Amino acid sequence: MFMSILPSGCKNSGPEPPVALKIPVELTRHGHTRIDNYYWLRERDNPGVLEYLQAENEYTRSMLSHTEALQEKLYDEIIGRIKQTDESVPYFDNGYYYYTRFEEGGEFPIYCRKRGDAGGQEEIMLDVNEMAKGHSFYHVSGLNVSPDNRILAFGIDSVGRRKYSLRFKDLETGQLLTDIITETTGYVAWVNDSRTVYYTVQNEATLRSEKVFRHSLGDDPEDRDLVYFEEDDTYRVGVFATKSREYLMIVSSSTLSTEYRYADAGDPSASFLVFHPRERDMRYSVDHHGDKFYVLTNWKARNFRLMETPVGHTEKKYWNEIVPHREDVLLGGIEIFNDYLVLSERKNGLRQLYIHNWETGTGSWLEFPEEVYTAGVSVNRDFDSELLRFSYSSLTTPNSVFDHNMKTGERTLLKQDEVLGDFDPDNYQARRLYATAGDGTKIPISLVYRKGVEKDGTNPLLLYGYGSYGSSTDPRFSSIRLSLLDRGFIYAIAHIRGGQEMGRYWYEEGKLLNKMNTFTDFNDCARYLIEEKYTSQQHLFAQGGSAGGLLIGAAINMNPGLYRGVIAAVPFVDVVTTMLDDGIPLTTGEYDEWGNPNEPEYYHYMLSYSPYDQVKTQDYPAMLVTTGLHDSQVQYWEPAKWVAKLRQYKTDSNPLLLHTNLEAGHGGAAGRYQRYREIALEYAFLIDLAGVEKFAE
Repeated sequence: MFMSILPSGCKNSGPEPPVALKIPVELTRHGHTRIDNYYWLRERDNPGVLEYLQAENEYTRSMLSHTEALQEKLYDEIIGRIKQTDESVPYFDNGYYYYTRFEEGGEFPIYCRKRGDAGGQEEIMLDVNEMAKGHSFYHVSGLNVSPDNRILAFGIDSVGRRKYSLRFKDLETGQLLTDIITETTGYVAWVNDSRTVYYTVQNEATLRSEKVFRHSLGDDPEDRDLVYFEEDDTYRVGVFATKSREYLMIVSSSTLSTEYRYADAGDPSASFLVFHPRERDMRYSVDHHGDKFYVLTNWKARNFRLMETPVGHTEKKYWNEIVPHREDVLLGGIEIFNDYLVLSERKNGLRQLYIHNWETGTGSWLEFPEEVYTAGVSVNRDFDSELLRFSYSSLTTPNSVFDHNMKTGERTLLKQDEVLGDFDPDNYQARRLYATAGDGTKIPISLVYRKGVEKDGTNPLLLYGYGSYGSSTDPRFSSIRLSLLDRGFIYAIAHIRGGQEMGRYWYEEGKLLNKMNTFTDFNDCARYLIEEKYTSQQHLFAQGGSAGGLLIGAAINMNPGLYRGVIAAVPFVDVVTTMLDDGIPLTTGEYDEWGNPNEPEYYHYMLSYSPYDQVKTQDYPAMLVTTGLHDSQVQYWEPAKWVAKLRQYKTDSNPLLLHTNLEAGHGGAAGRYQRYREIALEYAFLIDLAGVEKFAE
């Protein structure tokens, strides 16, 4: 009724692609009318929609059937590098060491702890492998142990829609409590009585976390107490305990502003007080230690500064600056100890850690050995410790966990992820380059390749980008990526505007009415890599997911001839229609990111780059588009509609493939190894296009 499988007129050999039935719908706003032939694909309960998605899956399988042996080889390579029986570095918290381990063949983690003073006997808190039996999708999140160390709270999502049911387990008896709270975000904050929790609930339609409830174990969950309701639909709420465990915090957050409320964590009936009222364009975050709160804020400080204020005097008129604003350094976070303050900063696109001694007033940066790397503070729950736990990684160095003695400067490597097989970091080279954007801005590029690669324009190169929400794409190690590098691929990250690599202004120049910079930066990076002969147009590939999928869609609409092929994962491509629909997830809360299309200026600007609306009658590169039926972030119908429209307009014979995971959401498959099947599919698509099959034999 709603879909037909008809010849499309494409010149591909093999099976003909599915063609979605065109049912024109007029969408009018601000005097402008758009015709959407595939609006009907939004009808989740329409049998024709599922039929269409299944037909696309079968077409993709058929078109890539000649790569099935390669997919299997890639999958075996990827999992063959993973140490199957493995565990994380334990961290100490409230008398226990906590860690996660995996057993050979197990898809899911086993969450464990050992008492710090009792000889280290292991307690298995949750074995998710056992819990997940009988489920096609299963994810556990938000593990949080009560202050008395007895009750474990956690969330379960068995669909992939990121709607979690809260459960509670008595770690002494091993029994699950009867308390079950549905439709939550999966996280709790404990009151110090170890019986009362606060948790957040999402709006049923939009999935916006909007309410904070209080629940006492043993009470009927239906009799829960509503503590706070965030009425402004551009904000989301969360609740957490400070590191000191002395205060509970409710945070209301939008793109441009935040507002905190705080209460005594020792009083299960305490009322929450506003820390400082929300203000437009002012963000702040709060932590506590001793008789002071510490406030990280962009108030009169675009790149943020650090303030302190006495407990009981929390409005900003009482705030006192202790780390000033700097134009060339983004202050991203803090970690407080009794004797030290650790600053997480970003300068010239790279993350840095600065240790400040409270008593002496002196400090120093941690030094790292490589040109391109990332580093970050890990789990540090103990105020009294002189050890800073941090992680380090680069494009050639596997993730490494260190303890750094802040008093002596001694650094101890606790664990470096083991890569099985013949991996040798000395076989690979990482570099930092800079492309010049059309307006003269220098855009950083991180890239890695196997040594011996020549700059002769013949190398297949995969260019990755994201560039939204101020999210920085750090150059981390990936053992998965070796399957491309060892076949002659170069892997590059374009640190385009819209991220925050070069400071807050980098983000501001890639959002709202500056969003076009994100897409042109990416294409300028692609041209630079071609000009420098790292690759050529016939060997250049691009990849991005979610908002990065929007990037890919916009980039190829603007200049499709730059790329031989692209992968767009869970892509946000139907920008205008989605942002006009405030009844679905991630709309109202993102007006400050993309603009509100109910206003004409933003409507027309968003329309000018929306990948779905800007599909043209032109040649497009080969494309693999992926999505999840239960995606709560980018609804499945966006990529489905996009592919249907591309089939209608594109004039080339390049493959256009849509793969829908019918059992997962935004993050794809949940199991430890399941997701590598999808990655093997993507890599096989790239390798096949690149014509490097000889490396795969």
